Amino acid sequence: MTLPESALKRIKTLRQIINEWNYQYYVLDSPSVPDAEYDRLMKELQGLEYQHPESIHSSSPTQRVGGFPLNAFNQVTHEIPMLSLDNAFEADGVIAFDQRIRQRLHTGAEIEYVGEPKIDGLAVNLRYEQGKLIQGATRGDGAMGEDITQNLRTIQSIPLQLLGDYPELLEVRGEVYMPLTQFALYNLNLEKIGAKLLVNPRNAASGSLRQLDPHISAQRRLAFFAYGVGRASPNILPFKHYHLLMMLKSYGLPVNPHIQICTDVTACLQFHTQLAQIRDQLNYEIDGVVYKVNSIEQQKILGFISKAPRWAIAHKFPAREALTQIEAIEFQVGRTGALTPIARLKPVFVSGVTISNATLHNIEEVWRKDIRVGDTVIVRRAGDVIPYIASVIFDRRPAHAAPIALPKYCPVCHSNIVKLETAVIARCTGALFCHAQLKETVKHFASKHALAIQGLGDKWAEQLIENKLIADIADIYLLNKDQ
Repeated sequence: MTLPESALKRIKTLRQIINEWNYQYYVLDSPSVPDAEYDRLMKELQGLEYQHPESIHSSSPTQRVGGFPLNAFNQVTHEIPMLSLDNAFEADGVIAFDQRIRQRLHTGAEIEYVGEPKIDGLAVNLRYEQGKLIQGATRGDGAMGEDITQNLRTIQSIPLQLLGDYPELLEVRGEVYMPLTQFALYNLNLEKIGAKLLVNPRNAASGSLRQLDPHISAQRRLAFFAYGVGRASPNILPFKHYHLLMMLKSYGLPVNPHIQICTDVTACLQFHTQLAQIRDQLNYEIDGVVYKVNSIEQQKILGFISKAPRWAIAHKFPAREALTQIEAIEFQVGRTGALTPIARLKPVFVSGVTISNATLHNIEEVWRKDIRVGDTVIVRRAGDVIPYIASVIFDRRPAHAAPIALPKYCPVCHSNIVKLETAVIARCTGALFCHAQLKETVKHFASKHALAIQGLGDKWAEQLIENKLIADIADIYLLNKDQ
């Protein structure tokens, strides 16, 4: 059936109008029409596409949730790696970063930076070809992520079709997050039906994007901010990072409104202070500020170290903390036999996460901080992520609290524990006879950094060892299908 010219013209017009309204709403934060008018035109477009299914295209605003549930996510290799950032927790670290930049650039002049709120979400890569969103992937390990295109298409603030004079190929890097208002509303609805609540917005965003059914992901109403570019062909990128962000905005991609040019390192620190003051007024979680050298040319000169760029750093906000009590201290045995003391805590809520365990690193750390069972302690999340015990409130120490002694025997295999006087780490001498060391060795052997044996994780390793099917690494090669 031939699509009537009048219907095709109306469909194109409706798509153009709706895309423009989406741009005004999500990018400019300036909606130009009432919701009822938006809904009316969207309903008209849906009706026309229903009558003329041959007109439906993946970039149509009606096709946000059009995929079927997946069985698994495919792997995506990032042609340009998605790098992590080095962190600074104090002003001195930022000043030292600025000094390193100037030394490498051999200049005494002030360096211009762009300050960006560090969104506490999930980093993704969006690939556009001819302006159409064709693939979206998680950051993963930086070199390889997961294809979550269907789920990313459900996010209203991610354009399916770019606007303006865009490159033929463009990879956009950004952060997916769950707005705090939506997080609260979603949890309220879960509470009404007696379901398990989402723990925090970051986990909610990450968990949403890893749903195999995009319809479930769509219910979470996530949002997106662009912060950079991977590949672009032809490479028509501007000379300044700030102008790059404005270019992305002109294409219809949302960019954080609080981004600011900082003329020097002092302005960076002032921006950090300003953002900390309005942190609790924002509708999304941020855990710090990212500073990036504004000049793209200087970025190229500075280059990278390992998995991080030399030209950018994350200045974290002070860790949030809470008081709790140590209920027990247990020892875990690692792959090399190292004993790690773990504090079992009375559960406490810190920065949106319930903390019930904290690593104490090694026995020397326990003795140095004089940590004992029954102590009231200050628990912090380093960089708002890793929980640790900052200090003990000695005034609240119970009378019966005794110093922690190093075990004489392994808690798993009962082999002797050895600790040299000059060492901070104590070790089990059981080697692979120790099930804990064997399990961790098998997991390491099967990990993506070694042989990448898919599916052989914590639970499988434990079952194989408990059923005496593996007593040594080589036994993995002797397993048959039935086993």
